[in-house]
Amino acid sequence: MTISLIVMGVLALALSGFLGEIIGKTINPLVGAQSWFATRYQAVYDFFTVPRDVASLTTRNAELENEVSLLQAQVIQLKQQVSETDVLYSLLDFARQRPENKYVAASVIGRDPSPFLHYVIIDHGSDDGILYGMPVVTQQGLVGRIDAVTASAARIQLVTDPGSAVNIRLESAGVEGQADGSVTGDISLQMVGLSATLTAGDLVLTSGLGGGYPADILVGQLLTPSHELNSLFQTAAIQPVVDFAKLRAVLIITNFIPVDIAPLTPATTQ
Repeated sequence: MTISLIVMGVLALALSGFLGEIIGKTINPLVGAQSWFATRYQAVYDFFTVPRDVASLTTRNAELENEVSLLQAQVIQLKQQVSETDVLYSLLDFARQRPENKYVAASVIGRDPSPFLHYVIIDHGSDDGILYGMPVVTQQGLVGRIDAVTASAARIQLVTDPGSAVNIRLESAGVEGQADGSVTGDISLQMVGLSATLTAGDLVLTSGLGGGYPADILVGQLLTPSHELNSLFQTAAIQPVVDFAKLRAVLIITNFIPVDIAPLTPATTQ
């Protein structure tokens, strides 16, 4: 009987609208308290967990950066290997095109530190059949000649060295002259008479005279010729075909023995 009265009273309150107000006043404080505790809990959770996440991300980022650096280093090594392979194939092609010569391939392992001298060091020496005076070339053209030799290494005097003098001929002009190096590393044409017709772009080849180099090795290309007033000879700059700054591998012509003709040269009077 009592339960029936309670049920009827609740129904009456619900129908009249008073039950909603009572429930709202009772539940709202609980909801507010729950929201307050939830907000504070999330703040505490973030306080303790976020720094750990940041540290973890920082560590992972460092690991990824290290992996990227390693991959970049591998890419550079592969590019160098491909480039070196291309150079070797080019040298091989050059040697095949000139089967009359015998060659020894060598790598450049050092350069003269002096800004006034132009030498490079290679990793082959007398143990490999390298001798003083042997000509040195690349697939592009003339590099220079062997200037000093040890058992396992040798020094090359480049054609750009101020002590270098190469007897040459101009292909189109059909005249002979001399290509001299300089302190600045430039090559200049010398000993060509005024009667010769020089043309910019003419190919400069070794003449074979003087016994220092074989004939017909490309040295460079003639630039704008000129001559000074009262001079007996014309001069011109020569653009070498070899990029000496990027020289990494060379061929030594081992079956050419230079001839020393100095004792046969007439002495000049003082």
